[in-house]
Amino acid sequence: MKDSEIQKRLAENLKRIRKEKKLTQFALAEKAKISDETIKNIELCKTWTSEKTLSQLTDALEVDIHSLFIPVPSSFNKNESEDKKRIKANILENLRRFVETSLKEIEAE
Repeated sequence: MKDSEIQKRLAENLKRIRKEKKLTQFALAEKAKISDETIKNIELCKTWTSEKTLSQLTDALEVDIHSLFIPVPSSFNKNESEDKKRIKANILENLRRFVETSLKEIEAE
């Protein structure tokens, strides 16, 4: 996967999650303690962001970091490439393992 594709996925997911949370770019920027220009540039794929900024965004949005990078169903079409199929399978496997581990931790309490 190319850097530009990862950056585009980040931009799309950030914008989608921000809108789902009913936040403007300015409101998210305030909550994350970064500039609204930074949000705008990330969403427009004009800039890449640091780990610190990603951490601030995920904290402000109350999501896990993977939420900003996972493919959304609308990004796949019926003629999926092998890479997309492999990515989906890996995401599903990781999600399954996470749920199983979480359930085991809950049962152990």
